[in-house]
Amino acid sequence: MRVHVVSDVHGNSEALARSGEGADALLCLGDLILFLDYADHSRGIFPDLFGAENASRIVALRNARRFDEARDFSRALWAGLEIDREQATEAAVRRQYAELFAAFPTPTYATYGNVDIPRLWPEFAHDGVTVLDGQVIELGGRTFGFVGGGLPSPMRTPYEVDEETYAAKIAAVGAVDVLCCHIPPAVPDLTYDTVARRFERGSEAVLDAIHRNRPGHVLFGHVHQPLARRMRIGRTECVNVGHFRSTGRPWVMEW
Repeated sequence: MRVHVVSDVHGNSEALARSGEGADALLCLGDLILFLDYADHSRGIFPDLFGAENASRIVALRNARRFDEARDFSRALWAGLEIDREQATEAAVRRQYAELFAAFPTPTYATYGNVDIPRLWPEFAHDGVTVLDGQVIELGGRTFGFVGGGLPSPMRTPYEVDEETYAAKIAAVGAVDVLCCHIPPAVPDLTYDTVARRFERGSEAVLDAIHRNRPGHVLFGHVHQPLARRMRIGRTECVNVGHFRSTGRPWVMEW
């Protein structure tokens, strides 16, 4: 059995269309949408509306952890447009989702990232794409549990849930061979982004599940340039499957 795993697609539909080649299934751990590309400030929903120069300003403020200033700057830009913010953003997200879901190979098993909008997914998830959050599937004799979304952060991204809700999803999955999440366990080496120079949110509930249930693997994304891409905790191999938008390459699991 061979599965390919991707996370943090962020609009890379071209590579996504090739991501299932040679695999029995594709697993997607979320963050399909590209709102703002931190490497190329001319790409994404935000620069499409406000230009690369304003996008660079937002990136600089966020990287300096001046999140309130970044939000104020964004509000001022939106106030200068004669369009509704929510409607304009949702229309752009829908266009990206249409392209991205069309690129998914069959079969794909996907969960949400923190920048995704779950209520829109049923409109685009065609036959062969199974959306999972707090649920378990079996592939090749192994059980895979999926837990989507992120935890509250200063970025205030669209799909952040509170600690209790997130822990309940981890509990619903229970003991599995492979735990598939968008965010990593709360371990400093796995949550620190070496380029952004900050810690991203990791989950204590995922870390507790590792100690309690001892899955063979925990797979995740979220941190684009982690200090450590993999780490063993007891018998569990914790793997950041990579920033797919940047690499265009899936992580491969065979057994």
